[in-house]
Amino acid sequence: MSSHTLKWAATNADSLLADLDLPVAAYRALLKLRGKAKAGGLIEMDQGSLGTLLNLSRPSVNAALRRLELARLVMKVRNGVYQINPMLAGYEHPEDAEAAVRAMPLADRLDDKRYFERYYKALAAYEDQLAVQRKKKADAAAAKKAAASRRRGALHAVG
Repeated sequence: MSSHTLKWAATNADSLLADLDLPVAAYRALLKLRGKAKAGGLIEMDQGSLGTLLNLSRPSVNAALRRLELARLVMKVRNGVYQINPMLAGYEHPEDAEAAVRAMPLADRLDDKRYFERYYKALAAYEDQLAVQRKKKADAAAAKKAAASRRRGALHAVG
């Protein structure tokens, strides 16, 4: 089946997607991935290729994909292979869409009553993790600068 052929989807999630308030790059990445995915939602595309299609830098693509993963909209299978949430993926037949959704873990379902709670909790934990990493980098840079300053001062004292 051609990637441009009409496919069945299990749900219309447009309202849910709008409520997530994702960064624009994440929405663009999701739409591109959905459009390029095989029936069932599997897509083989590396981050560089996605970046080229969207005219985005690698860090922007990485950030967009991470937000989609936190929202359980796209899951990384392995490098260069992603799986679109079965509730968003396209299928060749409505029965395939229904079977895929029935087989999903409740935590991955977009209609779970705790979906938003889980997403915002995962997002907060990720942002906290990023803040810790930024602080470690800043502390390491400051320590390196202080050590270099001490070395320069020691050289001047000798001379």
